[in-house]
Amino acid sequence: MDNRNACELIRQTAALALLSAEHLLSGWLPDGARQGREWIARNIVRGDRRPGSFGVNLDTGKWNDLADSGAHGGDLVSLLAYLRGCRQVEAAQEIDWQLGLGLFKNGAASAQQIGRRQASEQAHREAMQREQQHLEEKQRQAASQAARLWKAGREAEPSNRYLQAKGVKPYNLRQLSGGRLLVPLQADGRLVNLQIIAPDGGKRFLAGGRVKGCYSQIGAIAQGERVYLCEGWATGATLRAHTGCAVVCAMNAGNLKAAALALRERYGDALELVIAGDDDRQTLGNPGRTAANHAANAAGALVIFPEWPAGAPDALSDFNDLSLWHAGRYQQAEAAR
Repeated sequence: MDNRNACELIRQTAALALLSAEHLLSGWLPDGARQGREWIARNIVRGDRRPGSFGVNLDTGKWNDLADSGAHGGDLVSLLAYLRGCRQVEAAQEIDWQLGLGLFKNGAASAQQIGRRQASEQAHREAMQREQQHLEEKQRQAASQAARLWKAGREAEPSNRYLQAKGVKPYNLRQLSGGRLLVPLQADGRLVNLQIIAPDGGKRFLAGGRVKGCYSQIGAIAQGERVYLCEGWATGATLRAHTGCAVVCAMNAGNLKAAALALRERYGDALELVIAGDDDRQTLGNPGRTAANHAANAAGALVIFPEWPAGAPDALSDFNDLSLWHAGRYQQAEAAR
């Protein structure tokens, strides 16, 4: 097989593999799960203990590991080659065998095979379009539910159990019965979702609601002034209290980059954006630090991390933990979780 023919077969295999992406990934990365249009799993090459930083786009096959800048690729063939530690042509042959494509058995694809592939790709695009419409409808429903709940809530009480445990003010939060806090998530200045925080610290978003590229804002953002971007809301409230600056909460490490880019798009380069990252020292690859650095690089922002005093346990990971430790309240907060 010459190089030109091998490259064409690899390309064809990668295109056809997309039609069975979720089926293939469930076999290659069986402890993973679909989240939106991504397959999130442990990176078995690095021996991750839990999923989080390693993801594969189900529409394009692009994959990357936030904890390893060298682990990325543009299709499912390169992914399998990475997972198996083999050449791409060998990975393509394995996919060809798994899906029964017959490409490598028969050599270059025939006109009939190409026609079938094009028809399958068209069907795939139409299915993706329908799924996108369904996703947008679910997001509209979640935004409507968020508006109803937000209207039904009252101003959060400073005595709220979760706020007391975290040592922060309520700021712009609202509260439902039973002490459940409502954290508003915005996109383009509109309420699109809520994070609901139970008194014991349990968190959930509204089903079907947008998260990626959305954020929860504390304080007014003004052009040319410093704005901090962090992960969790309690960390954001801590930064607001200690700096007086506006703070934006991305809600999780995986959304830091998208939130940072959304802020840049909305407010421009004049915004002095500082990523206040988590320092997940006990997690392999330190996904909090890695995601913060990626977000800072993508958005042209500064980045800072907590500076741990002598004797601070490795379990501390964010600026709220650091504040509670300095106040001698960290163990109390842990007991309340």
